[in-house]
Amino acid sequence: MNIENPLYKPFDADKFGAIPFDRIRTEHYLPAVEQGIELALQEVNSIVENPSTPTFENTIVALERSGADLDRVLNVFYPLLSAHADEEMMELSMKIDPLVSDYSSAISLNEGLWKRIKAVYDRRNDFDLDKEDEMLLNETYEGFARSGALLEGANRERYKELTKRLSELTTRFGQNVLKELNTYKIYLKETDLDGLPESIIDEARHCAAQNGHEGEYLFTLAQPTYMAFMKYSARRDLREKMYRLYSGRNIEGEFSNIEIIKEISALRLELARLLGRDTFAAFRLEKSMAGTPKRVNDLLYSLADAYKEAGDKEIQELQDFARTLDGADMELQPWDYSYYANKLKQKLYAYDEEALRPYFRLERVVEGVFGLATKLYGLTFEERAELPVYHPDVKAFEVKDKDGSYLGLIYTDFFPRETKRPGAWMTDLVVMGNRKFITLQESNMDIEVFSYLTELLQNLNIHIHNIHEGNPIDLMKHHYLERWCHESC
Repeated sequence: MNIENPLYKPFDADKFGAIPFDRIRTEHYLPAVEQGIELALQEVNSIVENPSTPTFENTIVALERSGADLDRVLNVFYPLLSAHADEEMMELSMKIDPLVSDYSSAISLNEGLWKRIKAVYDRRNDFDLDKEDEMLLNETYEGFARSGALLEGANRERYKELTKRLSELTTRFGQNVLKELNTYKIYLKETDLDGLPESIIDEARHCAAQNGHEGEYLFTLAQPTYMAFMKYSARRDLREKMYRLYSGRNIEGEFSNIEIIKEISALRLELARLLGRDTFAAFRLEKSMAGTPKRVNDLLYSLADAYKEAGDKEIQELQDFARTLDGADMELQPWDYSYYANKLKQKLYAYDEEALRPYFRLERVVEGVFGLATKLYGLTFEERAELPVYHPDVKAFEVKDKDGSYLGLIYTDFFPRETKRPGAWMTDLVVMGNRKFITLQESNMDIEVFSYLTELLQNLNIHIHNIHEGNPIDLMKHHYLERWCHESC
């Protein structure tokens, strides 16, 4: 065992249990995953071989406690695979994903473990379970039932094959999206910039210079850049070019996802039918608020009926407005809507989103969002610059409860980059749920206490660098603030 691998043991409690990003190397993940799987399987085997009658404690709780070493590794690897994945990390994921898939199948298809879970579930009324324990038992039972535990014979092997292949395909799909996105670098001249705000032009000039193209302007298909270009550029030909590039991603060439999508769809259907459902949608929606595909479709059709008339009216209004600007022959195309909608908004309401940006400097927005949590819940946030992070853009904050006790850490990661997938999301990096037993001397009762210490990673992809007097400053648009508040809640 390589004792230098920081993923082999729990992280230093004296440093908030923070992940030692500065010590973790790509080559550490695979052996740590392999060790974690080995230890987790040993823990599960000890549950199966327990000679005692299955109980909630020796089966359900024991299973819930198992796999901590593996979770510690995967809760670092997968968030970083989304937030900061270079080619080496992507290749590594194609090795780790099959191992994790096989491990998951080895657990869910373990007949001895399933018998114990079912035995506890069948006798659930014999145990004095509170609501939380009941939920854990139900979730465990249903999770195994939905993961192939009820299958028999050749169907069990086919289930393993399907889940393993689907894991590989979905990983490949995501990697193709990121890889192709990074191939688009559109360099424009000063004559191509009509209509674009100075903040966007300055950012494009800065990015081009960083890529060795002085005097030019770099635009990519990263969503914030693309949306801004489509909204402001007066060059219809360039809007069309950007639109066709953006909507034509991953449909041909090295990073095409067409065949991957076809295979994913076919395998998901087979998986659903193997588990007794007519469609994968029916299987997936069972555990959602909607419940069934029919309820989803009913909602969508009812919304379409409700807003179609108003939508048609707004489209016609936009079409008429576009013709007043660019002639009677003007016919709106998909690459025109954002541009003319913004122009119409300016005419009707004198609204300019760019004019609001100086009021949304990033550091003030962070203070505002954290301050809101302080006002509502008494939480306080203190930046911990001494803690290691995985990229210079990332900041770590200690979170304290209203009584001053430590709650956890939050890492913020606001900016897009080539190693980061698009979108906005929040991820648990470390969740330590310690089920402890304390004894009350007066009544000699054993009471379970859960202590949760959490590290969260909040990711956004927002182009907010602006150049002021040669220096970058960070000005947000208000809808980025809305998105961050949504992710935080």
